[in-house]
Amino acid sequence: MEKRITGHTELMALIAKPIRHSISPALQNAGFRKLGLDYAYLAFEIDEEDLENTLLGLKAMKVRGCNVSMPYKTAVIPYLDHLSPAAKLIGAVNTIVNDHGILTGHITDGTGLMSALKDAGEDPIGKKMVIVGCGGAATAIAIQAAMDGVKELIIYNKKDRFFPNALETAKKITNNTQAKVTVKDLDDLEALKADMHSSQYFINATNVGMAPMNGITYIPDQSYFAPELFVVDIIYNPQKTKLLEMAEAAGCKFMNGLNMLLWQGAASFKLWTGQDMPIDYVKEEIGFK
Repeated sequence: MEKRITGHTELMALIAKPIRHSISPALQNAGFRKLGLDYAYLAFEIDEEDLENTLLGLKAMKVRGCNVSMPYKTAVIPYLDHLSPAAKLIGAVNTIVNDHGILTGHITDGTGLMSALKDAGEDPIGKKMVIVGCGGAATAIAIQAAMDGVKELIIYNKKDRFFPNALETAKKITNNTQAKVTVKDLDDLEALKADMHSSQYFINATNVGMAPMNGITYIPDQSYFAPELFVVDIIYNPQKTKLLEMAEAAGCKFMNGLNMLLWQGAASFKLWTGQDMPIDYVKEEIGFK
């Protein structure tokens, strides 16, 4: 039995669907345990029709905060009282803070990725970055990278019904930062190869490569990877996607989504508790490499 759970223990939550695969509960609870904070973090798989009641329940139960993952990062916004400036700009939320019944939405995906790169000894400021995807995580990463000082961003996405999201993200970056940004069709493989060879960073911010798409990548072959390219796949299950296998074979440095998850979780932890997550302890407890 978890001896630290008492009648005074307060709840933290994660809401998404699906979510049973998540390592966030282990990550957050390790941090609470190390610092002696009387919180317990649990994952809840929520159906779309129950989302409003879930947010009302967070208020009623005085839950201090929660994380939000796919597919609810945008859907929760109408049920919140306030948005942080970054969440408002990005149009997505992955962290909610409950201050005495007032729910404020924040987004830590972008800061998580940038902190993970710094933790890996990388400095993308002033460099060129290719990002594939235009969902909530991709948008957060692109806008945060631009705000932090990445010089040039190339956003790739297929010309599907989500393509306008990429164009809207580019407009926000142009209007709010100094970064140069271009949006291109992911099916333009010649342009993709050229940009991958002239960039320092390549980020897959889609779910291509994650179950049930294991072993799949939109990169045709290994020649797309220049050895100088640092490759990030925000997927962490599997820990080495087909994309990362190809990057490794090409001699690239690479990183999966585990460290991004850790650092975005650390940012949430700070918002809820006011304290820094004990990163080294959590890495050791969770088995991060």
